[in-house]
Amino acid sequence: MTDTSEPLTPYAQIGGETGTRALVKRFYELMDTLPETYGIRTLHPADLAGSEEKLFMFLSGWLGGPQLFIEKFGHPMLRRRHMPFSIGIEEAAQWMICMRQALAEQVPDENLRARLDQALTELALHMRNRHDAAAN
Repeated sequence: MTDTSEPLTPYAQIGGETGTRALVKRFYELMDTLPETYGIRTLHPADLAGSEEKLFMFLSGWLGGPQLFIEKFGHPMLRRRHMPFSIGIEEAAQWMICMRQALAEQVPDENLRARLDQALTELALHMRNRHDAAAN
């Protein structure tokens, strides 16, 4: 008998809804407390609850789980949605400081963590909408 089951999605590997919520919660806790991420913290509202819920909904689908963001808001159009905010290489790096630490604390599988780090780094860099001389 052969195994015809599909491989687990990253969403399932990190614990589904519970694991994804824990990752996002820790991400925003770090953003709210790390002095080196003050720059991106100032781009967010004082109350991070809405941002936390939207990132959870986006990551849910992005990681292979339920497409909650698309169901509620339509296509993510991430770059377009982030255009009102000045995002350069430093903001992308600060976002990844929070995400890397949250991944390190919440995702025990090193291979999965490395794959997610690479994909999320590319995503963070894609959000840039400000020319930084040092980024050339």
